[in-house]
Formats: sequence, structure tokens, C-alpha cells
Amino acid sequence: MKALMLVGVVVLVLGIVSFFVPVPHSERHSVNIGDAHVGVTTHDEDKVPPAVSIVLVVVGAGLMIAGRKT
Repeated sequence: MKALMLVGVVVLVLGIVSFFVPVPHSERHSVNIGDAHVGVTTHDEDKVPPAVSIVLVVVGAGLMIAGRKT
């Protein structure tokens, strides 16, 4: 059950990190008219919603507790 403990630690760390580190993503908006191509690329950095981070922390802690009991 040591693998379950390791997975719990990884999920817990991801949950804690997701509170602070934004996730970058890019979107391309474009229009094609015949041979002409006009486009704009937007870059955003949004944080994960706090509810998702809380769920990750709780699940990680639960996996660690379950992995400890052997």
C-alpha cells in the first residue's frame, strides 16, 4: 500500500500548488476570407477554482490515510 501513500502525496501537493499557480492557456480566433487569413491569439492565465483545489487536498489526504493503514 505504499503506492497509495505516494499517490496521495502527489495529489495533495497538486491541490496545494493549484491554490497559487495559474494555469496558462492560449486561444486562436481567426477568420478566413478566400486566400486572406486574419487572426488573433489570446493568452490567459487563470487559477483553478478553489473548490477543485479543496477537493484535491481532501482526496490527497484521504489517500494518504488509506495508504498508511496496511
